[in-house]
Amino acid sequence: MNPGTEGELTVGGERYRIHRIADLAPAGMPYSLRIVLENLLRHGVPAEQVEALLAWDGTGTATAVDLNPSRIFLHDTNGVPALADLAAMRDAVAALGGDPGRVNPLIPAELVVDHSVIVDHFGRPDALALNTKREYERNGERYRFLKWAEGAFDSFAVVPPGTGIMHQVNLERLARVVEARDGWAFPDLCLGTDSHTTMVNGLGVLGWGIGGIEAEAAMLGEPVSILLPRVVGVRLTGALPPGSTATDLVLHLTELMRGRGVVGKFTEFSGPGVAALGVPDRATIANMSPEFGSTCAYFPVDAETIRYLRFTGRPESQVELIAAYAKAQGLWHDPERPPQYAETLDLDLGTVVPSLAGPRRPQDRVRLDRARSRFREALDRPSRPTLVNIDGDISSIDNGAVAIAAITSCTNTSNPAVMVAAGLLARNADRRGLRPKPWVKTSLSPGSRVVVDYLAKAGLTPHLDALGFHLTGFGCMTCIGASGGLIPAASQAVREGDLSVAAVLSGNRNFEGRINPEVRMNFLASPPLVVAYALAGTMDADLATEPLGTDPEGAPVFLADLWPSPEEVNAVIAEAIDPGMFAEAYADVFGGDERWRSLDAPEGAVFAWDAASDYLRRPPYLDGLAAEPEPLGDIVNARVLLRLGDTVTTDHMSPPGAIGADTVAGRYLHDRGVPERAFNTYASRRGNHEVMVRGAFANVRLRNRLAPGTEGGWTVRDGAEATVFDAAAAYREAGVPLIVLAGKEYGTGSSRDWAAKGPALLGVRAVIAESFERIHRSNLVGMGVLPLQFLPGENAETLGLTGFEAYTVTGVEDGTATVRADDREFQVTVRLDTPREVAYHRHGGIMPYVLRTRFSR
Repeated sequence: MNPGTEGELTVGGERYRIHRIADLAPAGMPYSLRIVLENLLRHGVPAEQVEALLAWDGTGTATAVDLNPSRIFLHDTNGVPALADLAAMRDAVAALGGDPGRVNPLIPAELVVDHSVIVDHFGRPDALALNTKREYERNGERYRFLKWAEGAFDSFAVVPPGTGIMHQVNLERLARVVEARDGWAFPDLCLGTDSHTTMVNGLGVLGWGIGGIEAEAAMLGEPVSILLPRVVGVRLTGALPPGSTATDLVLHLTELMRGRGVVGKFTEFSGPGVAALGVPDRATIANMSPEFGSTCAYFPVDAETIRYLRFTGRPESQVELIAAYAKAQGLWHDPERPPQYAETLDLDLGTVVPSLAGPRRPQDRVRLDRARSRFREALDRPSRPTLVNIDGDISSIDNGAVAIAAITSCTNTSNPAVMVAAGLLARNADRRGLRPKPWVKTSLSPGSRVVVDYLAKAGLTPHLDALGFHLTGFGCMTCIGASGGLIPAASQAVREGDLSVAAVLSGNRNFEGRINPEVRMNFLASPPLVVAYALAGTMDADLATEPLGTDPEGAPVFLADLWPSPEEVNAVIAEAIDPGMFAEAYADVFGGDERWRSLDAPEGAVFAWDAASDYLRRPPYLDGLAAEPEPLGDIVNARVLLRLGDTVTTDHMSPPGAIGADTVAGRYLHDRGVPERAFNTYASRRGNHEVMVRGAFANVRLRNRLAPGTEGGWTVRDGAEATVFDAAAAYREAGVPLIVLAGKEYGTGSSRDWAAKGPALLGVRAVIAESFERIHRSNLVGMGVLPLQFLPGENAETLGLTGFEAYTVTGVEDGTATVRADDREFQVTVRLDTPREVAYHRHGGIMPYVLRTRFSR
């Protein structure tokens, strides 16, 4: 604590202690950095960290500061391996003769189960019930483990399956905005194991995604070390024009910010246009901060924040505290007095037009009226019309056929405006007799039960059902690749005709191989455009000028005929949604249904691992750990496992979707007697390192330049093609260390710890890339893998590297290392950005560091 900065705040007769950041912060300090200042003061960090922040002048510095989150937020597929690591740490402490109960979260940690349900069933009234039943059949073992963890660990709670998507649940219920704890009031600083934790920035909560490894350390009391960031201001003016949605706005911003370059920076929104955006619109923008590349996308508290908190049924005492604290601490947005930013971008909301993004990256925005041109430019194969027979309807499909149309993801389903617009467009289409094309797999998977309540109250559910958008589940589903199989006849046509078909989804990511392995093109769009493309059935159409179909009288029906007006959307929202819906939906947010409550969970401080399990295996990271770290030394005579290009995503490194029978992981499961129908997804098996290491770099669209002409997990060793896993195993047997060569934006995408764990278990000691995405670089450090960055203007091509050289890396401790590749020598920057990261690396990663420094005494 820093007693010289303490003060008091009285709200509703309650007295709270606070740190008076309003009196200390330099004039013009961004709102987000004021929250950082309060955190440093309250946790008594070394004085030089506070002094560095107080000397802030609008630019970032090389000073590292230690942040202590107020809570950690997890989901099941990242949370299970994180909790398995903590369970393994308890085993290690017990083996050293210590008390395993000491390994325990010191701050609140909440986990939402939302990443495991799959769109197996769709287009039928009982799809939700069938998918939920299948979810529990597949994941019962993992869910029992989560229930064990909830009982074994203090300050840890689980939001059971079927409640909603974590970020929407956070926005609508769990986010505190201002915490009241032990007589203190302070900002809710939320860090989560999903990159889209930033969604809560739209509610005035500072937070961002971190890797599961970093989250484990934070739960155990380790601070999260960051460099004081540059803060980019985005000044908003005007208002969205009719016909444009928050989805269109965020796609504009993603394109703008990626072009500007904001990786590792804070972004903060201000200006008169902020007031024109409701919290759901702000949350849509904040959700896609990882797609910008920024650490966060922060909206300060204002009157709209307070309105939304009341709208979602928060207790009035909490709402009053939030308003009073924000005003007293200089955290209340004043559009007339903008903060001082390192750089400022201006955006007139009135310039936003209907758009999509695709076919492979979220930043590749295209206007709706040019979407067909974008599709044709991206197409890499000739026309191949192929007949399909679906329930007796014989049709011809070709490249560009929309095989998946999914209203999915918290990015958009948290926003009533776009969900009501989708419902109204469906109603209008239904009344005109339009139906989706028979090859389109349609689904609705919202992030909250409130969504289906207000759609039903507005009378829109029957029309969505009529178009095949039946409720399939409450979870991430298609957005994370849990899309299930295509319609069988469409799948057969894709294979027989070698077609390049498309998915249109209201999600936040469209990376190659993510949505479905048979779908080569993926386009992000607003929910009403998802419905429209389901009706059109193809990307090879101009929705701005061509009809979506014809009515029973043969009259053409255009998108403009169906699109609802803003006035109609707002009227439905006002009539159909009230705070009581949120209160009812979240009345027992941690309770779960009868299926969850009836799960038989094990008990005890130490988890009883089952050697026969294919979902949960004790992680090997701490096996044989010495009491003191061994010097890591130089990397000598290493070989390149993969040579990769630009924008290699964490999906490429560790795919989340279905495990194919012909993959290394699939063959492993088959050899253990697991039937193919039970393979499930990589995401569901992240608690089993044997499966996950075999899935490392196994994305079906990964292209390794060491093995040109191949896609998937292939490389070359000793002149012969081999799977990445088999080659790595042979190198490991021979005692040969491995490295990866890569281009720009290495590790973009999800905060997937297995994108670092997998390479580490393969034997990768270092990654040399042109640039790293923030979270993945941290994950590499957390697993003891050294991130090395080419000097500006240099890369594998300019240095003449083939990837078949022998590599030696020396001088790592100097900050700039020397790499020798056969007869070539070059310098690289060592991306251990803070003293704490240097310490982690010396110990071989975060887990060994924490075990040695906190639990070995």
